[in-house]
Amino acid sequence: MASAALFADDIFIPVGDAPAIPLRDIAPWAVFGLLLAMIFLYFVSTEQGALSLFKGMYIHEFVHDGRHLLGFPCH
Repeated sequence: MASAALFADDIFIPVGDAPAIPLRDIAPWAVFGLLLAMIFLYFVSTEQGALSLFKGMYIHEFVHDGRHLLGFPCH
């Protein structure tokens, strides 16, 4: 039990007194992260299909393995 007390007394681990981050500070970063995730999902899942934005097979070949890893069929 002595080691648990020493671990909890570490000055680098906030225990209970850490201030909460306001939602208005987190919201822009959450929206930005969601936007990046949606762009990534578009390129991996539907690019080079009926809704493709770019001609050729460059995007398809770049994300080919990721497409199969995430379970999207492509051929």
